[in-house]
Amino acid sequence: MPKTKKIIAEPSLTDSQYYFSREMSWLEFNNRVLHEAFDPRTPLIERCKFMAIFSSNLDEYFMVRVAALKQQVEAKVSQLTSEGRNPQEQLDAICDRLRPMVIKQHRHFEQALRPQLANQGIYLLDYMDLNQEQRVYLQRYFEEQIFPVLTPLAVDPSHPFPYISNLSLNLAVVIQDPETEEEFFARVKVPKVLPRFLQLPENLQLQPKGQGGAWTGVPLEQVVAHNLESLFPGMNIQEYYPFRITRNADLELEEDEADDLMLAIEQELRKRRFGGSVVRLEIQSSTPPAVREMLIQEMSLEESDVYEVEGMLGLSDLMSFLALPRPDLKDAPWSPVVPARLRRLSQPTSDRNGSEGEDGEDFFSLIRKQDLMVHHPYQSFSGTVQRFITHAAHDPDVLAIKMTLYRTSGDSPILNALIAAAENGKQVAVLVELKARFDEENNINWARKLEKVGVHVVYGLVGLKTHTKIALVVRREENRIRRYVHIGTGNYNPKTARIYTDIGLLSCRDELGADLTDLFNYLTGYSRQQSYRKLLVAPVNLRDRMLSLIYREIENCKNGLPSRIVAKMNALVDKRIMVALYEASQAGVQIDLIIRGICCLRPGIKGVSDNIRVVSIVGRFLEHSRIFYFHNGGEDEVFIGSADWMPRNLDRRVEAVVSIEDPDLKKDLQEILGTMLSDNRHAWELQPNGRYIQRRPAADCPELSSQKILMEMAASSTT
Repeated sequence: MPKTKKIIAEPSLTDSQYYFSREMSWLEFNNRVLHEAFDPRTPLIERCKFMAIFSSNLDEYFMVRVAALKQQVEAKVSQLTSEGRNPQEQLDAICDRLRPMVIKQHRHFEQALRPQLANQGIYLLDYMDLNQEQRVYLQRYFEEQIFPVLTPLAVDPSHPFPYISNLSLNLAVVIQDPETEEEFFARVKVPKVLPRFLQLPENLQLQPKGQGGAWTGVPLEQVVAHNLESLFPGMNIQEYYPFRITRNADLELEEDEADDLMLAIEQELRKRRFGGSVVRLEIQSSTPPAVREMLIQEMSLEESDVYEVEGMLGLSDLMSFLALPRPDLKDAPWSPVVPARLRRLSQPTSDRNGSEGEDGEDFFSLIRKQDLMVHHPYQSFSGTVQRFITHAAHDPDVLAIKMTLYRTSGDSPILNALIAAAENGKQVAVLVELKARFDEENNINWARKLEKVGVHVVYGLVGLKTHTKIALVVRREENRIRRYVHIGTGNYNPKTARIYTDIGLLSCRDELGADLTDLFNYLTGYSRQQSYRKLLVAPVNLRDRMLSLIYREIENCKNGLPSRIVAKMNALVDKRIMVALYEASQAGVQIDLIIRGICCLRPGIKGVSDNIRVVSIVGRFLEHSRIFYFHNGGEDEVFIGSADWMPRNLDRRVEAVVSIEDPDLKKDLQEILGTMLSDNRHAWELQPNGRYIQRRPAADCPELSSQKILMEMAASSTT
């Protein structure tokens, strides 16, 4: 009998082998951030900035992601992730990948950046390196400025182990009674109300010859440590060891059971302030086993929660170096430009608000002529979006303004404009998302200020975060009411608008005005709107529409029509979307993904994803815009909006994505995408094994930084 051929079934596209771990992918993103601190092409103080960002990113990662995984382990959750790991396996993998990164970070700061700073006249000295005159000054400073705010806390049977606040820097102090020779333990918190790095006065600074902008300073904790005898008079200071802890800081909100959402969030914020469980302990490698074990035991930690470093703890404080007056060690300053169409308008004044140009043209008439797209930080936020809202607040023909606010600054001109609009008698409605992580308190404060002047404030929907970036202005014009809209990818925050890349559309298309009216009714009332004319809204129709656009490219490719997908976003995690992209790749669709952070899709797998390329751009500005391009057989469709391709964005948040229909603006977006795909300075390509390789220009090719090119393009548009 002839042998039957054994048929081996192809694995399903949902098989775990085709997906990267979300946690590992995030760590790889943060590793790309850290790389900027190593890259000699990056100015020195900017390298310190990236080192600080790496640390602050890790702080938030432990407060939220690691904390959640530890809770799952405690609850004995055994559910596997898309790549096939349970919560404990994820924690183990995080530790294995992260430890060498943290060691590398601290070693590079101590052995490379710190000496390089000194070569440039910026001396971050250890206390032991100070001369007598410098020590005398700091001792006096300690007595006058530091000592009054310190509170030493003893640990013994009558003094329980003190509460250690989240992200605080502390000294574990071992003291000895000289009479009994008995040893005691105490904790001293390094005060956050004082600068982390204490600058010496000019006459005590190290002054290299011919070097301007010199700075000499000492870490605050070392000044405290070398003056501990003032805190424990009559005792011998045996040892002191810095340590730092991280706590679970995610809110546990039972929205369905909350009668008052603001009150419920305030109560959770108080819990966060007092702290959840400790999830990480950072110590110096010189910490002896006895002190280490005592800290582990008192904070109910495991050995795997301890991270040893060589050198200073809390490198996020290096961000303060950006304030040093050393432009030669920073990126060249950038001033966002006002788009040419808006430069014809007069500059804002207290009575006119820049509403008209010399020919009588106003902000609204410009939008009526043609949709306007703005690209921050290349184009000015204050001169476009902020001006639009401020304009509307003072325009006598504006009847109403509606906005969603997710994150904004503490001194927001836009919110002040909304207050002015309410005081001017306009109808103002604002959805303030109180559940925006780590901005809850700021948003509560603004919600109260807005309510006091008569603004209609709502706090979001139960079970959903409102992540849309939308504004609606209703204006009386001749014999009709016209609606103007702003739909964006980024927050209404003038501070982050200078360092985040985002895109916004200003339009008065009737269908968009009607869609935003329906969406605001859904957000503020009891509307169950399920269909929109032009807007893609999550969790209503966004997922289905994105999938249909991908499958249309598949059909076009199968039918011999040109097909292509280019998508730019912060993160790609959604499995249904990824399966559709794999199917598109198998059909022959060329796919380019520009994903700054997490990407769970595995590119370059033969027969599965060999037509998919994934790049990540990490540079001077934080890439934050979301752009979705579909070739559509030559009838290009391009979208912008607030949503990433993640389950939380598609299913658990209110998001808005809009089609760009103006041919000129479509070309602009395609040019932006093309510029980013050609980047060989800040672009990293994702490999099939999950690692990223940074692009480098070939020997005969120029270095192309997409962000630099976009700055140059914006600047040239002003001439």
